[in-house]
Amino acid sequence: MAMRPCRPGLGRSGLVRQILVTQRWGWVRLWAGLALALVLAPAEGWGKVAPRYRALEASLLAQMSQLASDDFGGREPGTEGESKTLRYIAKQWFDMGLVSGTNDPGHAWFAPVTVVAREPAVSTLQFRLRKRLITLGGEDALVLTSGRRSLIEGAPLVFVGRGAVIPPRTELAGRVAVLLDRPRIARGPDAKGPDALGPDALAADVGIQDGGRQNALLAGGASAVLTVLDGSRNLASVAARRQRRGYALASEALGGDLEGFVTASTFDRLLGGTGGNRLAALEAEADAPGFAPHGLDLFANLEATTRETVIHTFNLIGKLPGRHPEAGAVLVMAHWDHFGTCAQPPAEHLICNGAIDNASGVAGLTEIARSLAHPPMGVPPLDRDVYFVATTAEELGLLGAESFAENPPIALNKVVAAFNLDSIAIAPVGTPLGMVGIGMTPLDAGIAEVAREQHRVLVSSTAPNAYIQRQDGWALMRHDVPAVVVSSAYGEISRLEHFFDTDYHRPSDVVKPGIELGGAAEDVLFTVALVRHFADAKKLAAGSRMAGK
Repeated sequence: MAMRPCRPGLGRSGLVRQILVTQRWGWVRLWAGLALALVLAPAEGWGKVAPRYRALEASLLAQMSQLASDDFGGREPGTEGESKTLRYIAKQWFDMGLVSGTNDPGHAWFAPVTVVAREPAVSTLQFRLRKRLITLGGEDALVLTSGRRSLIEGAPLVFVGRGAVIPPRTELAGRVAVLLDRPRIARGPDAKGPDALGPDALAADVGIQDGGRQNALLAGGASAVLTVLDGSRNLASVAARRQRRGYALASEALGGDLEGFVTASTFDRLLGGTGGNRLAALEAEADAPGFAPHGLDLFANLEATTRETVIHTFNLIGKLPGRHPEAGAVLVMAHWDHFGTCAQPPAEHLICNGAIDNASGVAGLTEIARSLAHPPMGVPPLDRDVYFVATTAEELGLLGAESFAENPPIALNKVVAAFNLDSIAIAPVGTPLGMVGIGMTPLDAGIAEVAREQHRVLVSSTAPNAYIQRQDGWALMRHDVPAVVVSSAYGEISRLEHFFDTDYHRPSDVVKPGIELGGAAEDVLFTVALVRHFADAKKLAAGSRMAGK
């Protein structure tokens, strides 16, 4: 669906004023939400849960029911659903005593994130053979660019075979590299068949993937890459994959790379062949030992443009000030966004409400903040600042987290630990904890120590690391911030995989009677303990980036 501009007044003083005006309704809404939780919660399940979890589960369920309601429209960035979502979360954080964590008086609480949605528009591919100009139709060819508009005219073609050898820049500059889609596969000196490499196979052949070959040719100086679809892919499959809308931060520089795709039969006709005989000759040449790239008697015009839509959205950042902010900070995060309307009639339910993904994580984030902001009697205040970040555009490619990392409210080397909460309403009470990022940050020893203190089982499996690039912590890790997910949702991967196979990113991810919140409640309490541990400047846990400083 088309993206709509964010409601005017979101962020800055307008929203803060609205929070103040509506503060008097806070208790009314809280009790109403808790009443709803009591209605929806499975009484037989609660009878088995320790009393200390019941109020926490009720609060989690009340918040999830609100955030994942149709009234919030699926929490799509840049829509009224975003405005409602951020007002709801911000009011709770304001009421519990957090302060703005943007550290920017011009954007209190709400850090702007500008996202650009891009989708292919114009695609033109022409060939000049001697004095003939041949224009290919959409059923024969596709041209794509990573920029707004890219154009080259009269560029000679150089045949590079299967891309095993990248020609020198002097041979690629100003030319279109013609690449065969089916890569050569290294199978050893005794392998046979059309894809096998002989004993003189180059190491560069091994493991080369489709995108890697095109990128290597572009990086090597080619003006464009034209891929001849002589393998299992066809033009329809390429178009289905490459013509989808893509998203990026507006701050990301636009490239101008040009990529073209042409069917094997069409390219054979351009070469003057019939029945694939000319193309077959090139394929045999490319597979022969000692192949060397060479020019073709063809020149090409390629043009591609993209259509752009700008989405103005926000990260919400709150802070619990510590006694010694100079000692660094701890970060807790969860993404608030989802997909909005994601189905079409005649489906009965059209909204992707994202109850588990990730209303559960946002609810957990808020309860962690509440617990830390109002500690039990006798618990000392925290040394380090704690930042709470509700990120936008995670579903669009971790863009909100990336924007936070590019424009952080504090120096990133001051963040001693970051904990991400994502889809935590998966497992029952007593499920072991799994860690996304285990063995990849210096936090492991400190997390294991907290697990022992809290009498929690922490599995040592690295299986959760398969999801490392699918959550916001990855955007921080790319900027050298130690970020992990520690959750019962990853303690038994089969439960998470069942969610992925059923409700994940579907309209069926709603708050249902009997939704499992036992593990989520335990995750909240464990994360509170983690934050207290890493926010203690005296402990300087093993792996803390502040250790030794």
